[in-house]
Amino acid sequence: MHKLGMRVVIVSDLFEQGLPIGEYGYVIAYDRNADNAFDYVIRVPKANRNFYVPAADIELETVIFQQEAERVEREALIDFALATHNAELFRRVMNGDEAETEESNGSEVQSQDDFIRQVNLKAWI
Repeated sequence: MHKLGMRVVIVSDLFEQGLPIGEYGYVIAYDRNADNAFDYVIRVPKANRNFYVPAADIELETVIFQQEAERVEREALIDFALATHNAELFRRVMNGDEAETEESNGSEVQSQDDFIRQVNLKAWI
């Protein structure tokens, strides 16, 4: 739940109210009516209006900045990996660091006969 006076950014318009997407606003009230789909009343200074919005339509400005910084960092790492021909770094960034954990597991490849023997042994038990 956002606090009163928090600066938020409008990220979507679920109810097609004509919200100015991408603009910032301030939380000025909560709508605690259980029969209502809206959670907040926000003031958008650029539009000079108040809007009733659900929680999914707004996001804190600090969260938006953090997501943008992570995206820029990821793009910079991809550019660096491509410029230096570092295939391992490129795979790690593109796979979201999953490549390291998969390699560190050390799972061995079994032959077909060993696999069938294991299945038969487990079935017998």
